Amino acid sequence: MKIDYTLNTQKDKSYSSTALKLILILTILQLTITLLTTGFVLSFDEAMWHYIGRNWFRNHLVPYSGGVDNKSPLIFAIFGLSDRLFGVNYWFPRIIGTVCSSTGIFYLYKIARYIAGERAGLLTISFYGLSLLWIVTGGRYVSFTETFDVLFVILAFYVYLTEENNRGLFISGALAGIALGFRLSAVFGIITLSWVAVKKNPVHVLVFWTGVLFSVLMLIFVCFVVGIKTKGLFINGFLDNFGSGSTTDHAFTWKLETFVNKFFYSELLSFYPFLAGYIFIKRKLDLYILWLILELVGLMVIGTFGALHLKELLPPLSLISAFFCEHIIASYNLSSKKMLLGVWILFLPKLIEPFANLKKVLTGKIDNLEIRKTNQFTIPDEATRKRLGIWVKTHTHVKDKVFIAGFGAQIQVYSERVSPTIYFNATQTKLAKQTLFNDLNRHKPYMILIPLFPDYQNLVSADIRNYIDNVISHNYQLQTQLYSYNIYCLR
Repeated sequence: MKIDYTLNTQKDKSYSSTALKLILILTILQLTITLLTTGFVLSFDEAMWHYIGRNWFRNHLVPYSGGVDNKSPLIFAIFGLSDRLFGVNYWFPRIIGTVCSSTGIFYLYKIARYIAGERAGLLTISFYGLSLLWIVTGGRYVSFTETFDVLFVILAFYVYLTEENNRGLFISGALAGIALGFRLSAVFGIITLSWVAVKKNPVHVLVFWTGVLFSVLMLIFVCFVVGIKTKGLFINGFLDNFGSGSTTDHAFTWKLETFVNKFFYSELLSFYPFLAGYIFIKRKLDLYILWLILELVGLMVIGTFGALHLKELLPPLSLISAFFCEHIIASYNLSSKKMLLGVWILFLPKLIEPFANLKKVLTGKIDNLEIRKTNQFTIPDEATRKRLGIWVKTHTHVKDKVFIAGFGAQIQVYSERVSPTIYFNATQTKLAKQTLFNDLNRHKPYMILIPLFPDYQNLVSADIRNYIDNVISHNYQLQTQLYSYNIYCLR
């Protein structure tokens, strides 16, 4: 099937005040959702990245040596900077993420405007900006790697489409390489641009890939300079994401159920009529359909269909939807204002939590740190995990090492204590288990926290639990029980 990569080459690079007003409204909505719907604490993933970034910037323990997660050093650097400037906080990375998200909206608008005019640009702002706020696309978690990855992919597409020379191709590739530095899934956007480039002129793809490789090599060079080992980057950033015990290790039935829930029982359904209409009127494979197909392939390869992963689909879906609406408006002389209003009514997220949390802010009840014991062994919520972390901080010395068994990254980060192992959060690959056992054997922490709620037994493998129990039985005594955790101290 032939790819249509022809463009409307209008050269007017200005933009309207209406576009800026819409983006400002969307930015305010994004800030409201991300700052008022997550319990005023670092989320689970944010806590992992903040811990690793803090160890890097505060304790000079570089990623993959001072803490392990399957993410790029770029995201650890953002959270490390956040800790360096403001200590343990949840709001700074989310503000940075919101700025990046709004920048992505602006440049996707410029793409649509360049291709099909101002009206299509305004529709693209609405489709993309509103869908970014949905629960199914992880609207509240704007500080995650997908936000930065998608921004640089959008920038790469914008430069590729608007700068038809070798300089533009190189810059486009370099921007795509930065996206790849944040998330490996950016490769599917890179493949899209490579495919179109080689169809137009084989030389173009060579220049584009020179830019990609430039950014990748620069990232590797920076890692070398700051002491991050390439082996750790490869194993933890890529290799250890697959196989038994990894984040992608799920049964086929689980993957199928998750796929159905995300694609057929969520807000994503709102896009489907526009997508179907575009395919009907276009009747050929063009750049935007190809982009969407390859991003879908990327989701299938990962196989977890996480909410944040769906952000990768939104740029091509939004452009496709906007171009279809533009076609309908022009063909049937419809009201563009009514079409825009209809999109806002259909796509606006339906959320109540921000208003409830705003009341907490206004009444001063956002951070009640009263310590209380409980006999109900249920997994504590995020705010309670923050309280427990602060309790650990007040009952340990700054140089004491603390280990939280299971998925305790939030407790770890708010305790502001270093774990005795780089696998401070439960990772259950073969490599992770062996490293955990070796680390605990060599470095006995002052304090160990063991969950009492059923999730610990269900989600953490028996060999890890048994090893930790054995360490406790030989070296520790029970100090107290708090928030569904037994807390042990070194004898």
